[in-house]
Amino acid sequence: MVIITDERCTGYAAPGHPEGPARVSGTLDRLRRQNEIPLTWTAPCSAREEQVLRAHSSAHLHHLLSTTDDFDPDTPWVHDIAEHAWRSAGGALRAMSLARDGQAAFSIMRPPGHHATRGRAMGFCYLNNVAIAALEAISDCGERLAVFDFDVHHGNGTEAILLNNSHAATFSVHQYPCYPGTGTEHIGNNAFNYPVAPMTPRVDYRKVLAQALEDVKAFRPDLVAVSAGFDAYVDDPIAQETLEAEDFHWIGAQVRSLGVPAFHVLEGGYSTALPELVLAYLRGVEGK
Repeated sequence: MVIITDERCTGYAAPGHPEGPARVSGTLDRLRRQNEIPLTWTAPCSAREEQVLRAHSSAHLHHLLSTTDDFDPDTPWVHDIAEHAWRSAGGALRAMSLARDGQAAFSIMRPPGHHATRGRAMGFCYLNNVAIAALEAISDCGERLAVFDFDVHHGNGTEAILLNNSHAATFSVHQYPCYPGTGTEHIGNNAFNYPVAPMTPRVDYRKVLAQALEDVKAFRPDLVAVSAGFDAYVDDPIAQETLEAEDFHWIGAQVRSLGVPAFHVLEGGYSTALPELVLAYLRGVEGK
């Protein structure tokens, strides 16, 4: 497993905000201390402007680079946030490239990305890392790509950017009602949504995840992008779901069982257990 990171991403914070640097620093520390999974480490690539502009409007990019105002109450401006977002997109691009070369890869960076739409930063997200990487894969080789998003919040931005793209499909399992209030049904030709109620029992949540993964398999992708969010955990402070560490291990094992090259990009997960949840997931991906 290749871990992509740049610890400069831990160098910013907004006071009181749940999306803080300890999410990444604690996870990296835990992965360095474990000896179950052989890991190699590498840095993000440098995202090019044309790669970012496949997913985002030039107006959004200009705003991101020039403003000093908060984007919304959940998505603050902080010094150098554009540079941090750019590096996070580069992490997803590096993970995608490694997966296409047959190496499992996980980008552990911040900020996350799956809420960012073509023209708007929102929900802690400034650039849509997975969508940028997906569109690069499609543009470069015309690959058939599935996005599997198990973050507890609907991946509305990824869905909107890839909607009706004939080479892509999105599969999002998420709590509803919950932020951002979307994802109640399948839409368009390629956006598949699997809403689950708050406090859904683990066994029932797994059934929904299993159905989504069956649908991913039926799509017959050449490549899978995983928006890996860990906020469906029972003790996560900003959602109301029930999953345990062993469920994230199971998700990783199910992604592995697809038998398709996959790359993984960190999205949400705001509990102090995040390092253990990521490790459990990676054990599943690695068949441990």
